[in-house]
Amino acid sequence: MQVKDIMSEPMSIDKSERLGHALDLMEKNDLRRLLVTNKDKLGGVITTRQIARVLGARKSLGMPASSLHVASATMDSLIKVLPDMQVEDAMALMQKTGVLVVMDGEKVLGWVRPRDVLAAVKVSGTAGDAMRFPLTVNPNDRLVHARRMMLDRDVGRLPVVESGRLVGIISERDIAKSMRAFRDLNDTASKQYARIYNILVSDVMTHDVQYVYVDTPLDEVKKTILEDNRGGLPVLSRSREEVVGMITRRSILDYLARTG
Repeated sequence: MQVKDIMSEPMSIDKSERLGHALDLMEKNDLRRLLVTNKDKLGGVITTRQIARVLGARKSLGMPASSLHVASATMDSLIKVLPDMQVEDAMALMQKTGVLVVMDGEKVLGWVRPRDVLAAVKVSGTAGDAMRFPLTVNPNDRLVHARRMMLDRDVGRLPVVESGRLVGIISERDIAKSMRAFRDLNDTASKQYARIYNILVSDVMTHDVQYVYVDTPLDEVKKTILEDNRGGLPVLSRSREEVVGMITRRSILDYLARTG
């Protein structure tokens, strides 16, 4: 199977558009990234994580999200591939990036995301085989702390745990939306910083959390992730109902790449 058989149609945005418009497009279409164009030519990619990075940066405090452009959060580190690349090779490349752009010369034919690959491959094993060590936050932690953890550890979501019990989950999209809302109040830089600094994880986290158990079959995990378009799910132990891992589309693909 080749990447042209599994690629999907990308959504793009011009680098001159506002960050708020990019977030609106992502939310409307349930996406975590958009291709960025510059005069109709491919210029990079923008992600919710990059938007969260920019909106939380102190150097841009005092500026509403409506005044920041897509260019300020664009990454140019795209991996371009040919349409006849084998899916197995694409899976190996996925360990380095979140998206592959399928090109024919200068023409974009499509993109391949982890969900596109995951939908095309067979999986076996259990959630425990493919989960990663869980990074967690407390509902009383500050949002800026959760944001810093996500950026430093390259993760898109964190389980929220209180007294050993899973009580919520917070994602990079939650952080980006919250930062945008506070920035659009048009406060001074000092007031913006004070408002943002005092937001707690509990203020923006999702309370209704989907999760799986260590022994949940991977094909069930895959089905949940794809049907509900979840980036990742907390993994719980059956004995104590505590968070012991986090399973994501990327961690499943990494597991498949390791095990051949």
